[in-house]
Amino acid sequence: MDREAVGTAGLGRLRVEVAQHGRTAVFTPAGELDHHTADVLSEPLGAAIDAGTRRLVVDCSQLEFCDSTGLNVLLSARLRVESEGGTVHLAAMRPTVARVLEITGADVVFTVHETLDQALQE
Repeated sequence: MDREAVGTAGLGRLRVEVAQHGRTAVFTPAGELDHHTADVLSEPLGAAIDAGTRRLVVDCSQLEFCDSTGLNVLLSARLRVESEGGTVHLAAMRPTVARVLEITGADVVFTVHETLDQALQE
């Protein structure tokens, strides 16, 4: 797979790897996305949108937990990039994270893929 790492960020319980795959920015949060760690994902998402990236993929395969603040990070990024004609895709969600999206109804506002490869192929 043709991926080029462009950076990482971390704050204890959450680490976010950012990679570029063609015109798609891929964000891989690992750990717990909550009130205390939300900026660790929010900042690189915002920076990518500011830089003109219009296709964002969040690889949730290593995301162990997501609370309402974390969900708001994803929803805010979606609103921002969609206002610019872009999209946010979620890939490889673990059951606990998928359940949060399902309970809140947020699963219907994102394009969700079973794997990262599927998200990148679309």
